[in-house]
Amino acid sequence: MAKVKVKTAYFCQSCGAQHPKWQGQCTICKEWNTVVEEVIQKEAVKIWAKSDSKQKVKALKVADISIEKEQRIPTYNQELDRVLGGGIVPGAIILLGGEPGIGKSTLMLQLALSLKNCKTLYVSGEESDKQIKMRAERLGEGDSDCYILTETATQNIFTHINAIEPDLVVIDSIQTLHTQAIESSPGSISQIRETAAELLRFAKETETPVILIGHITKDGNIAGPKVLEHMVDVVLQFEGDRNHIYRILRAQKNRFGSTAELGIYEMVSTGLKEVHNPSEILISQKDEALSGSAISATIEGMRPMLIEVQALVSTAVYGTPQRSATGFDLRRLNMLLAVLEKRCGFRLGSQDVFLNITGGIKVADPSIDLCVVAAILSSNEDVAISDKICFAGEVGLSGEIRPANRIEQRILEAEKLGFDQIFISRYNKVEKGKFAIKVMEFGKVEEIYQTLFN
Repeated sequence: MAKVKVKTAYFCQSCGAQHPKWQGQCTICKEWNTVVEEVIQKEAVKIWAKSDSKQKVKALKVADISIEKEQRIPTYNQELDRVLGGGIVPGAIILLGGEPGIGKSTLMLQLALSLKNCKTLYVSGEESDKQIKMRAERLGEGDSDCYILTETATQNIFTHINAIEPDLVVIDSIQTLHTQAIESSPGSISQIRETAAELLRFAKETETPVILIGHITKDGNIAGPKVLEHMVDVVLQFEGDRNHIYRILRAQKNRFGSTAELGIYEMVSTGLKEVHNPSEILISQKDEALSGSAISATIEGMRPMLIEVQALVSTAVYGTPQRSATGFDLRRLNMLLAVLEKRCGFRLGSQDVFLNITGGIKVADPSIDLCVVAAILSSNEDVAISDKICFAGEVGLSGEIRPANRIEQRILEAEKLGFDQIFISRYNKVEKGKFAIKVMEFGKVEEIYQTLFN
């Protein structure tokens, strides 16, 4: 009897690079102890195909290619549509990643149940059909055309796809799938790459959109080879703190829209509820004015938001001052503290400084700098800032206040929420008398201090 030869290769679990032999360090990503051996014996397995006849492809001039506007599939979820750029594009591959328990499966099942006049196939390799039915009842399934399939073999999945002919396929999750063409275990580098390639082929040939739910590593990156993120059209990241009720959906990659947009959800007992006006929920309601609190007018994507920044400055008890920031870059906080000490004369080198962005969200807008500085100075002086004042401006290394982009949108948002004043850079070009809110212009941090606390 002939002996079957097993073909193996060595893959890096961090970047997915293939190596001819085992080695301690991956030569591509320079990570140590990430190279493992996997069985990659390929068999002549018939994978799904649209037709046996191959279409002839020929090269075309750019001018000869006709462009037809893609008819997107509306999700009836304004936050998701905003992040995707207007809906789901036919034939698109969407990858959704996030921490365990953050609500990825809930969001996708909610999407599958809410689509109208759209046949959806929800494939789960992690839960039974009864578990999914229980969640669907909690979400309020309604009159939906959603099919549930608990399967992990891609060949069986394609068999059901041919029978049902769905308009949308959801895979939960890509790490649980396996194909007979590869003999390695599910979740391995070669299995993820091969199953994703089969689904990509299916989506592009039939113009059926496919949504893949992906696990993440302890570093926050999507588990599997990096080539997975290159293969798909859209990469979405679902963020949030399980101790908070708010979730944020961001686009890290989007071939059909902007990557600057974000959607905000609130986790309730009946699923994920859309938050249409985040400014009202991100500003805490207080009975009395407290020091160390300031409001910033920020921009996330195309959406203006007002966010509360809280700071606490106290004497360092243990000798070495502590610096802690939640939702804000700690290195930028250290830079702002250095600017206050060097340029403005505040002695904060021996003080503990703690900073928190309320609502459990992360802010990367540099125009929040002025609000952070105001909150720190308020806590240091133990003088409260009026809750009718908000800030929008970037602070430079010389203590100057740099202009914020799209300042008119920020001013209008502050005016809509009933603020009396907004502090901005004097280098912003703002038309005088255009707004009902009082616009205060400053060029240096010292001027802000004199106005607020003297």
